[in-house]
Amino acid sequence: MSTEPTILVVDDEPAIRQLLRAELSSAGYRVAEAMTATEALDAVGRECPALILLDLGLPDRDGLELIPLLHERTGIVVISARDATEQKVEALDLGADDYISKPFDSAEVLARVRTALRHRARSDVSAAPIGYDGLEIDLAMRIVRRSGAEVHLTPKEFGFLEELARNAGRVVTHAQLLRAVWGPGHEQDVEYLRVAARAIRRKLEVDPASPRLLRNEPGIGYRLMLQA
Repeated sequence: MSTEPTILVVDDEPAIRQLLRAELSSAGYRVAEAMTATEALDAVGRECPALILLDLGLPDRDGLELIPLLHERTGIVVISARDATEQKVEALDLGADDYISKPFDSAEVLARVRTALRHRARSDVSAAPIGYDGLEIDLAMRIVRRSGAEVHLTPKEFGFLEELARNAGRVVTHAQLLRAVWGPGHEQDVEYLRVAARAIRRKLEVDPASPRLLRNEPGIGYRLMLQA
């Protein structure tokens, strides 16, 4: 049996499945396919995929309904022609790891797949220090270092960064961040996030005006770009 991660492609368009199968197979992944939500649910139990590439416009069920059913069992990257911000936010809030709009670039899909798989792997291990490009975040000790020097963050700033670090590479929506850091009832206080993001960039980015680590996804949320 192959030891390569299995990617389940769920899409009712044969051309899309064929394209994704070719790209994923060339990148070394094992690929399974499903055309409907019913087939997808059966395939998850049979194939135990490491990740699902999920279209939302399935013939028998809205793909959004599958996300809360499956996100704790496997990673989910939505690939959909629905490109409205509200749709993206809903999918991410339901538990999707990422969202790609059709038409898509194959190289971008592969990059998002790698990121989602890294995130799932991190969630299975203890919280060891993580870092990239001179930044180190020690979640267990609640310490952040830049180029070896400890950086002071306020409790809210650290909470913001911690939530992003635990989901490194993924988009974390405004509502998710506000609930996790400021608590229920603050889901609409997006200005809190803008203030915290500015402060974190000022303290951690080499060039705060051109951030490389803390990326804004307009209207959706934030993403922390850390390499494995």
